[in-house]
Amino acid sequence: MAGSVLFNSLIVLSFIVAGLMAIVPLPDWAIYYRPEWVALVVVYWVVNNPERVGIGVAWMVGIMVDALTGSLFGLHALGMALVAWLALRLRLRLRLFGVFQQASVILVIIGLQLLLSQWLQFLFDLPRGTNMMFLAPALTSALFWPLAWVLLGGLVRTLDLN
Repeated sequence: MAGSVLFNSLIVLSFIVAGLMAIVPLPDWAIYYRPEWVALVVVYWVVNNPERVGIGVAWMVGIMVDALTGSLFGLHALGMALVAWLALRLRLRLRLFGVFQQASVILVIIGLQLLLSQWLQFLFDLPRGTNMMFLAPALTSALFWPLAWVLLGGLVRTLDLN
């Protein structure tokens, strides 16, 4: 029981930290390259613990990101649900891949999330960029995936939660 509470606390804490990293101020040159930290954490937990983190949890985490960033309510929620669904569909394959092969899949998953977000912003006539720079976070997220994988996996192993 105590292990279960600790594990759930670790999941919640990882989402809080990722949410805070999503709103940390960056210099002007780095704004377009901010990794999608919350999406990385969603993918990690969905792949490694789908019985605790699934599409519903991803949706609620997306609502949290919408509240933190002040974006259209449901925009990130829909994106996180898409990320979780894709991660669930690919989870067995992702577990077989090496971390750098996983990063290439992360690039595609987060790229699709960003395309969905851009499309919804277009539909609702919200301000958006006019170039392809909106996809840059997919690349930086893929580059940071090995770090996220090692850090979260190390925490789980250190706390002996599996």
